[in-house]
Amino acid sequence: MSQLGARSEFTARYFVESTVPSDKVAEIIAGEQSSGTFVSLPGETAQLKERSRARVTRVQPMTPSAQPTLHSALVQRQGLNGPFERAEIEIAFPVDNVGANLPSLLATVAGNLFELGEVTALRLLDLDLSPAYAAEFQGPAFGIEGTRQLAGVHGRPLVGTIVKPSIGLSAEQTAQLVDSLCAAGIDFIKDDELMANAPYEPFAARLAAVMPVLHRHADRLGRMPMYAFNVSGSIDDMLRQSDAVAAAGGTCVMVSVNWMGFAGVEHLRKNTALPIHGHRNGWGALTRHPGLGFSFAAYQKLWRLAGVDHLHVNGPSSKFWEPDASVFANAQDCLRPFAGLQPLMPVFSSGQWAGLAPEIYRQLASCDLMHLAGGGIIGHPDGTAAGVQSMRQAWEAAVAGVDLQQAAVSHSALARALSHFG
Repeated sequence: MSQLGARSEFTARYFVESTVPSDKVAEIIAGEQSSGTFVSLPGETAQLKERSRARVTRVQPMTPSAQPTLHSALVQRQGLNGPFERAEIEIAFPVDNVGANLPSLLATVAGNLFELGEVTALRLLDLDLSPAYAAEFQGPAFGIEGTRQLAGVHGRPLVGTIVKPSIGLSAEQTAQLVDSLCAAGIDFIKDDELMANAPYEPFAARLAAVMPVLHRHADRLGRMPMYAFNVSGSIDDMLRQSDAVAAAGGTCVMVSVNWMGFAGVEHLRKNTALPIHGHRNGWGALTRHPGLGFSFAAYQKLWRLAGVDHLHVNGPSSKFWEPDASVFANAQDCLRPFAGLQPLMPVFSSGQWAGLAPEIYRQLASCDLMHLAGGGIIGHPDGTAAGVQSMRQAWEAAVAGVDLQQAAVSHSALARALSHFG
């Protein structure tokens, strides 16, 4: 409840560094992102400003910095040389300023505040919405439980891999690879993010070649292996292709969420009856500098509001810059309750193999995840089927609390994976 009465609010938490005192820069940000203007304007009454203005609800000072994190021409013109105050601040925004409009929500919590000259570092750390406000957004249609129902996989992680048609595979070659993966018992397959509707392998050709393979194995297995077709493209192409996947009996579509945008993903969520697999390529540009951009805690909440069902979190011991602690925190954020919306299924990928299962399980204490391995499955020395088996055997041991070396004594696929990849 706001101090102004019954006004409904949502909050955003930031790390901020500035040339001015932290409580003052917090007020500057609150004003800039709500009712603030440079000069008084006709019609701007005190009552109007009071109704629409954001409130600073917390300022937690931190150790100042002698140097600015980011360059500011305003700071340079003013000849300010520090110290630069730092703090965590929390601001409450009126829901009536935004409504159920995700682009406007982003413009409010992550808009011109990044441009303010007094600010030399700024990072969105977290968001908090009431369940009533969050319910105005679409949210995930399937989440973890819906995905498990469609994939027919319960009580363990979905073991999957990535098809790399971006290396030049034809539609027929892609279908052959999918055939071998399904024969090996794979749960989940996704297109590479670089492959959508390339001239050498058009989307329609890939769909026509792959779906009969999936149906044939579904008849054999009693469950449909889930294939996430990459439908990233124009809004019209995305909708047409997702409709084609559904009509062909497919059970998942994938989008590069950062490049499709929030409105694009929301539109897909509104118009498809399939789970949305969210690939976060480009995420590093939004988060890699600790003094700028977004934390994953806030980022995943925004995509949860948009209606994504699965979201990539990188993987431990991967080829990327992110430390393992951050990867696990990402996955925990996806699984954590948020405003009554379904949790996201975290997707571990990049450099993954059977030997990483125990640490993932130790960190998450959950099997509600996808564990995707490329070389860790297809590159297994005894073949793809052994690669899939090694992943499942590792997860069985991890959940049972059995050391992998001990489990490998009676599981040859796992033993070969440990000796080959370990």
